[in-house]
Amino acid sequence: MSPAVTASGLRKNYGDFVAVDGIDFEIPKGSCFGFLGPNGAGKTTTMRMIYRASPIGSGSLNILGHEVGGGENDRKIKQHIGVVPQDDNLDQELSVRENLEVFARFYGLSRKQAKARAVELLEFVHLTERADSKVLELSGGMKRRVLIARGLVGNPDLVVLDEPTTGLDPQARINLWDRMRDLKRKNATLILTTHYMDEAEQLCDSLVIMDKGRIVAEGAPRDLIKQHVSSHVVEIDLTGRNPAHRVSDGAPAENAEALKELESLAKRFEQHNDRLLLYVDNGEEVVTRAAQLLPDAETLLRRSTLEDVFLRITGRGLEE
Repeated sequence: MSPAVTASGLRKNYGDFVAVDGIDFEIPKGSCFGFLGPNGAGKTTTMRMIYRASPIGSGSLNILGHEVGGGENDRKIKQHIGVVPQDDNLDQELSVRENLEVFARFYGLSRKQAKARAVELLEFVHLTERADSKVLELSGGMKRRVLIARGLVGNPDLVVLDEPTTGLDPQARINLWDRMRDLKRKNATLILTTHYMDEAEQLCDSLVIMDKGRIVAEGAPRDLIKQHVSSHVVEIDLTGRNPAHRVSDGAPAENAEALKELESLAKRFEQHNDRLLLYVDNGEEVVTRAAQLLPDAETLLRRSTLEDVFLRITGRGLEE
């Protein structure tokens, strides 16, 4: 099966500023592919080139078997792409149903077809009961679901989702994840940007991490974690159970010996003021030893995440 999207040497400049610096990637059909990175990394520019809101600078970009470059090919590409933007640009004064029916007409659907498509999509996003509510009356989670429904009006083969769950409560995010999984089951290809690492791990089959316009890592989420960090992280808070008596303030020589031993147990060791991070594969053993060496400290064992990967690669948080 040919890929849904293939990029080779893709580049985009804005004057002297290089937004996307000659990147290569391939997105399999029927998969969910993620673009991660801090603000300004180039992921939004890449997304805009994919859904044809911005021309490519140089390199090549093939989408659904069509080479981009303007003209008839771009029109064919746009007919098969649905976009779910980060910002809410729905018509607030129209009803949910009217928003979908009006948008369907832009895709050339007849009035009858538009009504039928709206009914189908309202059922898909579980908003049938709110079909006649004005958009301004909806919660943030409901509005995001309407945006997803609108992005699907043209029955696209490729759906681009830009920060689809930003600002939503946990329950609303989980509901949207379910809708996105349903799309994958229907063999749609999803392209996702997100700052939520749990979202990327839950939804993405593969992803790239971008920084300063370049791809700095790529692969399946769990493969990236195995490749770049340990399976678990032990976090030690040296402020201890009583912040008025920090562990780091007492018995400096004794603490130095304890920290030296803990460092020897870790694949990687970091200290940020009164917080220690030990990247380990034998988490339970290290937690037990940490409790013996620093009994007054607070110790937490957690699974490594994609954010740990990004910190390891770039030294920066994903939202910087």
